[in-house]
Amino acid sequence: MGRSRVSTTFKPHFRPEGHFDRAAAHKPILVLEGVMKVYRADAPVLRNVDLTVERGEFVFVTGSSGAGKSTLLKLIYRAETVDEGRILFCGRDIARLTDESVPHLRRNIGVVYQDFRLVPYWSVFQNVAVALEVMGLPARVIRSRVALSLERVGLDGRGEDLVGVLSGGEQQRVAVARAIVNEPAIVLADEPTGNLDPVLALDILGLFEEIHEAGTTVLFATHDRTLLETSPHRLIVIDDGRCIEAREGLQDLGGVMDASAAASMH
Repeated sequence: MGRSRVSTTFKPHFRPEGHFDRAAAHKPILVLEGVMKVYRADAPVLRNVDLTVERGEFVFVTGSSGAGKSTLLKLIYRAETVDEGRILFCGRDIARLTDESVPHLRRNIGVVYQDFRLVPYWSVFQNVAVALEVMGLPARVIRSRVALSLERVGLDGRGEDLVGVLSGGEQQRVAVARAIVNEPAIVLADEPTGNLDPVLALDILGLFEEIHEAGTTVLFATHDRTLLETSPHRLIVIDDGRCIEAREGLQDLGGVMDASAAASMH
């Protein structure tokens, strides 16, 4: 698969008129400050989470099932709202965005889910193009961007195929193409390999690596230890609602967890 590079110049548009704060280009892409998310008062899903993600990083997020990985990602693209603290995306507090501005936030964020979320009786092209059609872009621009996106995920020439006849791995590639077709600043992957066998899982991880190499920030949530061992990226572990950071991935996770446990006893 060829590696088509895309422009890494990012101008976040949070308002219909396309307002852009130039100072945002020099800030971390994502900052969480004292974030709390509570569904049950006696068991916060996230508690006092502080996290900074720089532009162009690839960060793994892991933890046991139900630890809060999906919740963390939902807070970032405003499918959920924080109970305390704040989340800054390119310097803007997303909790304070108006309802009108939320769709413009999401145009800067690509999301890939475990269950693909594709329309099976639509073609590959239609599933990817819908992300651009809602923006009212000209048909020629949509055709060009969709073609580039499909090329980047290894599905060049497959635009007319119905999604329902594709394999699981191919469907996830369509989902990735849809997530990157608008050239987002960050891609959030919520257990994107959870429904795939180990070989396909590594294949999809490699695809995200290529997206990252082209300049896109990636936040990849997974509980698959094999993937974490394959790519020694910065690792965030969600444990008992808290985020524990291992800068060098799994190789220094043990020491970090031990230090965290010791600190919690004092």
